[in-house]
Amino acid sequence: MRNGIRIFIDFGSTFTKVVAFDMEREELAARVQAPSSVDTDITIGLGDALRQLGETIAVSDEDIRGALACSSAAGGLRMVCIGLVPEYTTEAGRLAALGAGAKVVGTYSYELSRSETEEIAAIAPDIILLTGGTDGGNKKTICHNARMLCEMLPDEKTPFEREGLNTHKSIIVAGNKSAQDEIRDIFSKSDKEVYFTKNVMPEFGELDIEPVNEKIREIFINHITEAKGVARARSMIDDILMPTPSAVLEAAKLIADGTKDSSGLGELLLIDVGGATTDVYSIATGIPTKSEATMIGLPEPYAKRTVEGDLGLYHNLDTLAKLATQEPFTTQLSKTDPCTLTPDPCVSHSAASIPDRLGALRERLSIPQGNEQTRDQLRLARMAVKTAVDRHAGKLEHKVTHNGEIWLQRGKDLSNVATVLGGGGPLAFSADPRFVLEGAAVGQQEGASNILKPRSPEFMLDKEYILFAIGLLAASEPEKALRIAKKYIKNT
Repeated sequence: MRNGIRIFIDFGSTFTKVVAFDMEREELAARVQAPSSVDTDITIGLGDALRQLGETIAVSDEDIRGALACSSAAGGLRMVCIGLVPEYTTEAGRLAALGAGAKVVGTYSYELSRSETEEIAAIAPDIILLTGGTDGGNKKTICHNARMLCEMLPDEKTPFEREGLNTHKSIIVAGNKSAQDEIRDIFSKSDKEVYFTKNVMPEFGELDIEPVNEKIREIFINHITEAKGVARARSMIDDILMPTPSAVLEAAKLIADGTKDSSGLGELLLIDVGGATTDVYSIATGIPTKSEATMIGLPEPYAKRTVEGDLGLYHNLDTLAKLATQEPFTTQLSKTDPCTLTPDPCVSHSAASIPDRLGALRERLSIPQGNEQTRDQLRLARMAVKTAVDRHAGKLEHKVTHNGEIWLQRGKDLSNVATVLGGGGPLAFSADPRFVLEGAAVGQQEGASNILKPRSPEFMLDKEYILFAIGLLAASEPEKALRIAKKYIKNT
């Protein structure tokens, strides 16, 4: 790594991003991106990005060979989670999968039916996570489901299998440890790759998701990164360490918690808006701020991620436009437009007519050109943020019982989270990122909302679009990664 340059790469669904840090000065030396070429050969987009990098700063072949990468190529890591009870073991598996950077494309509970296994085969996930039962508890359901999966015919191929890989035959068993021997026997004559790890819920209401996270990442690194030319990309650089969402989660934890020698920002909410999904990360305990509230449901992890596959700012423009037409906007664009959004004196730009103008944004890969497209993109991005955070945050429910009134809290209370951090291209390059991020907080029009999202946070922005690189660097040099993050993540 000549001249202290370290290179970090994100193979995204829309763009391949490359970041170069000057490690001696602890500065961003360059950041470039090129359209991803995952549908053909991912190294084409990588080559274009590296050529741009070479035109920006001096990099050597050694610098490139030392590069580290993360990837959400081929649509990301697609997983199906199967458990015993929806609110508990199935949900525990889902949280584990999301925390490992996966995209959950299906959840199933109780005993699988034949039609459900056919549905799973049609979904063609890259990995199936099989959970169910506390240790020493119910064995019948998880063993039944293992038999059904063993007999399941792979009718459809995953994006990775189309490259000659057998990744959707990978099954992780993370349920009742007392059932593991029987499950091994069930799969003994199967051609599926079966991995065993610790129970995601060893005791009722107790989560242990890190062993599952590690196994998912291991399978990702050893098998899934071979798709769409990624094997050739690995021959050009040092390694692909993890799925992109895992890298962003590592960055969020570092920025919130700091290191043993340096303090972080404290509990935070991070929203990463992308072309295919909008991901939300909360680094917070989520304990009730309402003294009389009682927690119900499964405890949630301190570092939690959710992914909304219907809120991407390129692939889901129709969904976002429909939501935007229903939103009673009352906030002004703080930097770009003096027109109040509702009522809107700029009639031709009203939210109701956004669906008629989506074609132009699609053609531009959701990169707006001109005032009209800018206004539309801001509204759609804000709607993606608001909807994703509404789904991520905990909820309060008021009940009247024969013993009086009670408040029930399900999920994390993020009311007092002081920092909302924005990331992803639609935010980093937004004409008005604060307007977009305000969708993450309780708005005036929401009044006494029972959605437990931040009430008066400070808004910060990953303006240089480097969070993934911070997360990759944190694995080896957390102190430097934190100092660089603090230098470039700014208030907005």
